[in-house]
Amino acid sequence: MKLYTYWRSTAAYRVRIALNLKGIEVEQASIHLVKDGGEQHSAEYVAKNPTHLVPSLELADGTVLAQSLAIIDYLEALHPDPALLPKDPVLRAQVLAAAHVVAMDIHPVNNLRVAVHLGATFGATPEDKQAWMCHWMTVGFEALEQMVRHNTKFAFGDTPSLADICLVAQYYNARRWGLDLTPYPRLTEIEQTCLALPAFANAAPEVQFDAQ
Repeated sequence: MKLYTYWRSTAAYRVRIALNLKGIEVEQASIHLVKDGGEQHSAEYVAKNPTHLVPSLELADGTVLAQSLAIIDYLEALHPDPALLPKDPVLRAQVLAAAHVVAMDIHPVNNLRVAVHLGATFGATPEDKQAWMCHWMTVGFEALEQMVRHNTKFAFGDTPSLADICLVAQYYNARRWGLDLTPYPRLTEIEQTCLALPAFANAAPEVQFDAQ
């Protein structure tokens, strides 16, 4: 399998963590999201992934999967152990809800193309963009601080789940944009617990082959 990734992409970060947790090795190819107007917009890449986004996972038969949560769901089906989603239906729904707060509420309005559009269409300054990013992360993190469990090692249990994967990746973005994380002691505790694991640490943006 081949993962099309970019070191700073939090969505690609999620997939890298999942691959590491499951011990799956893949070839990686960098899609630079900024250079030359963004390599994600090249005809060659768009033919693989019409969303113009990373990550993409190309399978051995040439099939290309898009969207980080869909890719992780595929990996979960392909390699069910260690499980990233609990079997208990209520707990599974809780893990998914927490993951979706990041992947569906925060991230869609916090990614590069939104920042570019804010500047190009509304004349947003770098300070405006930072305020925008931090606002939506604050809204999401305030909810997550209450949604996760406070008596477990990770967000919902004693092993990492999809919720932990999404949280850690978004926390990287929060630190990048200078968000004050002191109001979220439980989330920060979870992040630090996760980053102590090689699967998370080795997926971090700053240690990727294409990091700049």
